[in-house]
Amino acid sequence: MTGAYMFSRILVVCTGNICRSPVGEALLRQGLPHVRVASAGLGALVGHEVEPTARRLAEADGLDVSEHRARQISEAMVKEADLLLVMSEGQRMAVARQFPSATGKTMRFGRWLSGGESNGADIPDPYRGGEEVFVRVHERLTEAAMAWLPHLSNGR
Repeated sequence: MTGAYMFSRILVVCTGNICRSPVGEALLRQGLPHVRVASAGLGALVGHEVEPTARRLAEADGLDVSEHRARQISEAMVKEADLLLVMSEGQRMAVARQFPSATGKTMRFGRWLSGGESNGADIPDPYRGGEEVFVRVHERLTEAAMAWLPHLSNGR
């Protein structure tokens, strides 16, 4: 498939690993059953389940996030991943500072969304936001994941 890359391990990253990245992980896992997709946080709320509103929206779309527990990103996770997908340009820079070797394999989850920039759009953090904020973020995550699939599917 033209434009598709060979990735067997993808790490989806956000801040707390309880709202955006676990849902992004579940969306990619559903669309890419042949790829190992995991998630972590730059400032993870280690051991926490998916935030209740994010979980409800994910489950309404048929995604299973029930077993998720937040994890802190580590050097081992970064080394193992072929691709890191972060939620914002700020997170991309934070990963580059903390793990310089990952700079070339770190992109925004919203990479293929139009956001007025050539490299996509940020997906805002809904944490402690209202229902409407979570719904908008969930829609953006879904749109971004679907936009990634043709680039990651390798014709499978």
